[in-house]
Amino acid sequence: MNEHAQGPIRIPVNGGERAGGYDVVVGRGVIDLTREALGERVNKVLIVHTPTVGRVADDLRATLQERYEQVLMAEVPDAEAAKRVEVAAFCWQILGQADFTRTDAIVGIGGGAVTDLAGFVAATWLRGVRLVQIPTTVLGMVDAAVGGKTGINTSEGKNLVGSFYAPQAVICDIDLLETLPKNEILAGFAEVAKYGFIAEPEILEILERDVDRATDPTTPEFLRLVELSVGVKARVVSEDFREDGLREILNYGHTLGHAIEHAERYQWRHGVAVAIGMMYAAELGRMAGSLSDEAVERHRRVLSSLGLPLTYPAGRWPSLIATMQRDKKARAGMLRF
Repeated sequence: MNEHAQGPIRIPVNGGERAGGYDVVVGRGVIDLTREALGERVNKVLIVHTPTVGRVADDLRATLQERYEQVLMAEVPDAEAAKRVEVAAFCWQILGQADFTRTDAIVGIGGGAVTDLAGFVAATWLRGVRLVQIPTTVLGMVDAAVGGKTGINTSEGKNLVGSFYAPQAVICDIDLLETLPKNEILAGFAEVAKYGFIAEPEILEILERDVDRATDPTTPEFLRLVELSVGVKARVVSEDFREDGLREILNYGHTLGHAIEHAERYQWRHGVAVAIGMMYAAELGRMAGSLSDEAVERHRRVLSSLGLPLTYPAGRWPSLIATMQRDKKARAGMLRF
């Protein structure tokens, strides 16, 4: 039983091909708004989901079948294993066999990897079909599903093939997080802390006040942190949809973080790798004179309180450098952290 009930919070995101933008809906029980988000003109729906959220996907399918002509399911692997071209091709095959048209829709239910995949499939099928994202992890809610970035990985690196494609809506139902393992929640909080470091001091204040309450999905503090995090990303994305300038601030810690994920063959959670990347970037900032000692120590204190690692074996540095040089954030051979 959560301590705090309130109506859905709607956070607008501007930009993208849909001139009117879209809303990120944050609240409890808001998965019931999926049909409203899809609209009445849709005939067929494909739900892309992982085995771990199969029950949620089945329940949603039963609800949508009351309205839509056909509701199909595509079960895909968990985590980064979903972001492979073979998995995208599996989804395309289902769409082709079902004669999906531009008036049909895709719903992505799962963590950030699944929403990345679902978005990529929606963007590429018939050059774009309607998309609704329902993230079921902290990372998915505050980062991956918001902003219109979609993509898959290759053997050369992470997110090297993808597109910018705005969804119809993103539905962040906090109730879906209550059964997540604590380590999964804490890994996602690396991205929450990131928003605190780059833009929103209130996030850090809430984390420092009581980290246990802040990371408990049943508390109002948790809901507030999701709202604040989505708000930061929505503001940045609205100003810079295609990452031409301001949006690059959202990549804080991700250059080294992505290289670590690649080195670990994507067996590490994204947030764990990004935590190390942020600590490294903060230390670089201190060396460059752009970050104070206190700011760097605050990084260390906040990330440590979340149980996240801050260091990585020095012996792996040559392979990390090679991977970072192929990073999509590099410009004219220069790495940016």
